[in-house]
Amino acid sequence: MATERYNPKAAEPRWQAVWDENKLFETRNDAPGEKYYVLEMFPYPSGRIHMGHVRNYAMGDVVARFKRARGHNVLHPMGWDAFGMPAENAAMQNKVHPREWTYANIATMRAQLKSMGLSLDWSREFATCDVDYYHRQQMLFLDLLEKGLAYRRKSKVNWDPVDNTVLANEQVIDGRGWRSGAPVEQRELTQWFFTITEFAEDLLSALDHLPEWPEKVRLMQRNWIGRSEGLLVRWRLDAANKPADIDEVEVFTTRPDTLFGASFVAVAPDHPLSKAAAAGNPKLAAFVEEARRGGTSAAEIETAEKKGFDTGLRAVHPLDPNWTVPVYVANFVLMDYGTGAIFGCPAHDQRDLDFARKYALPVVPVVLPEGADAATFDVGTEAFTGEGTLFHSRFLDGLTPDEGFDAVAKRLEDTDLSGRPQAKRQVNFRLRDWGVSRQRYWGCPIPVLHCEACGVVPEARENLPVRLPDDIDFEKPGNPLDRHPTWRQATCPQCGGPALRETDTMDTFVDSSWYFARFTSPHAAGPTDPQIANAWLPVNQYIGGIEHAILHLLYSRFFTRAMRATGHLDLDEPFKGLFTQGMVVHETYRDGSEWVVPADVSITEADGARTATRLSTGGQIAIGSIEKMSKSKKNVVDPDDIIASYGADTARWFMLSDSPPDRDVIWTEAGVEGAHRFVQRLWRVVSEAAPHLAGAAEAPSDDPAATALRKAAHRAAAGVTDDIERLAFNKAVARLYELVNALAGPFASLDTAAPEARAAAREAATILVRLVAPMMPHLAEECWQALGETGLCAAAPWPVAEPALLRDDEVTLPVQINGKKRGDLTVPAGADKAAIEAEALALDFVQAALGGQAPKRVVVVPGRIINVVV
Repeated sequence: MATERYNPKAAEPRWQAVWDENKLFETRNDAPGEKYYVLEMFPYPSGRIHMGHVRNYAMGDVVARFKRARGHNVLHPMGWDAFGMPAENAAMQNKVHPREWTYANIATMRAQLKSMGLSLDWSREFATCDVDYYHRQQMLFLDLLEKGLAYRRKSKVNWDPVDNTVLANEQVIDGRGWRSGAPVEQRELTQWFFTITEFAEDLLSALDHLPEWPEKVRLMQRNWIGRSEGLLVRWRLDAANKPADIDEVEVFTTRPDTLFGASFVAVAPDHPLSKAAAAGNPKLAAFVEEARRGGTSAAEIETAEKKGFDTGLRAVHPLDPNWTVPVYVANFVLMDYGTGAIFGCPAHDQRDLDFARKYALPVVPVVLPEGADAATFDVGTEAFTGEGTLFHSRFLDGLTPDEGFDAVAKRLEDTDLSGRPQAKRQVNFRLRDWGVSRQRYWGCPIPVLHCEACGVVPEARENLPVRLPDDIDFEKPGNPLDRHPTWRQATCPQCGGPALRETDTMDTFVDSSWYFARFTSPHAAGPTDPQIANAWLPVNQYIGGIEHAILHLLYSRFFTRAMRATGHLDLDEPFKGLFTQGMVVHETYRDGSEWVVPADVSITEADGARTATRLSTGGQIAIGSIEKMSKSKKNVVDPDDIIASYGADTARWFMLSDSPPDRDVIWTEAGVEGAHRFVQRLWRVVSEAAPHLAGAAEAPSDDPAATALRKAAHRAAAGVTDDIERLAFNKAVARLYELVNALAGPFASLDTAAPEARAAAREAATILVRLVAPMMPHLAEECWQALGETGLCAAAPWPVAEPALLRDDEVTLPVQINGKKRGDLTVPAGADKAAIEAEALALDFVQAALGGQAPKRVVVVPGRIINVVV
């Protein structure tokens, strides 16, 4: 019997409306069932969702629907990471208020996400630019300030002299402001900080207790925190020409065992010694100023050309008072790591070696590789950083580096310099305190006041929220809050006198560092309802891009600890399970120097060659590499176009099926069309069988055909369950393809099937539809209805596989003769060794090999193999 094609344009909006009417996905905190919190990283409302969003949210939705069907009380919320510079740029370019631009984008993207059929609890939706949200964030800030977890100090920043604003490291491109193009300066500004370093050891050690996080993410966090055990060594300055008020330089080193290979000391451009030496040296002052114009990020400094300036000062070697080395100011030394000073051992550090070769400094190897000759070993253009033994190192000769470390530490700890030990052991962290000040309008105002009499004063809590003013002028560069005629005027809550508001707003990373906690009780009077938050958190499954593996996750982990210290939470870690999905990539196309969108391209294949034609011109164009979808290269596919052409379920199915979820997925038209064909096939198989299944009772049967159907369905249920639990969505999809193939034949002959077979087919059909439902929920509802099932498929329980149907009745064993396979033997699954041996010896090819003789030996490994030795 022919059936109509499945029409997603009609079906998908209809079922979405039914789910909404039934409030199916709204979560009650007191609902029965074990709590399960699944969360995807919330999006920035840039204007439209992209295919990366489709993949990310489809994965989370599968988990949410699966867990809900398994009886959990599931929390699956959605919100918007809505503050930030793009809105201000839009305001300047389009003469529209950032709020208007942001909320218009949210409306568009909300509609797009709803068209995907996501099982989201929209009743908990908020945007971080909502006054209600940033009011609670200001409450948190005051709590952190009260606990000493927030403070102000001077800090070096990237300053754009044209836009008159601080730039993040990522906004400095080749030393210039990303928008103005002006050379960036380094300035010292008074900034607000959070004391993340106070938790450095805890943040590091706790990574060992996050087994459900990818190891690569934990490694990235370990490296960012950067714990190092070393020695703080005091280098006395040669009295001949040292500055009057500076007698020594403190150097933190993790390799004191290489001190006898030292050839220079280098200090940061903003080190006190640099400033003192530059005071009477115009050329050095110019070098320091040039270095200050460079970027502030460690990555940028690491890749920049290594430059230095010899100050003329000499530092006395801590292990030999008769040995001095030159003191340089170097652009690669960071003031905010260690002490802002290093000693260079060029033979065993590549950066130091490059520097030494450039400035003709000595290169003395002091670690001898195993098997090398001490008389001839030398270092060329590549430093030796491996293991070995110390040599050319006096009392350290023959020791390992670890032994050398201890020997140097003991000697210098016992040596006085001006009445103090010359060295002490110290643990350092690469992690720096989190600077949260941004000279921006579109951000959460920092709720403090500046009073001439009282200094920096927190705003009174009863005066919160400190709202952003609506009447803002973006005509001039810089922070418009500084120029507002009235907003800054306030009253000091301590003395009652006039005060000025802080005009810095918070880094948008703050907004996203606690939103997961707010979702648990989004209408609470405080930042959280601690009892409810503790019941839901940590998030069971967090899903997002690897690009957030360091800062967002680290800041969220810090904020969880800070919120525990201030009484808003009672847990250590925000995310129990973490999954980082791969990107969505696509071919690129070029027409000369112009990138071409895929929608304007037609691909033809002939004799193994692919040709691209531009539809708008009819001309042939070049096919480029496969890259991440990006607006700049125009290799983007609009989800709206895909949903309009094929339906949301097709887009979801393709995103889940094409590759392992942690790897990139290549978007192809052929792949999408293949997914759509499966959608239609599944609908056809179920809908054509449905009339024959009406009234069939789901009952066990010994009928072989019925048993075969039941086994196929129950084994698929067990496999898909396991696959989704492991987030192996592509494997679950493969099992469902197999199940449809297994059911298609029997379903096609149901009109002549026995009642037992029809009953088994009905059971198999309902299992199939429920297994498909997390991935293609609209199609599942349509099939559920066609089968005459009551209620909604989205509310139906997950199928539970019967263990008896997962066991094989028979097993097939390979039969070897003298170790070489000659055939197979199928035996009952529970057959003993004697029975298996008897059947194997009766096989024709075994009889032929024996030639009437008895075998020398028969080896039977039940369930695995038979080997006959003749």
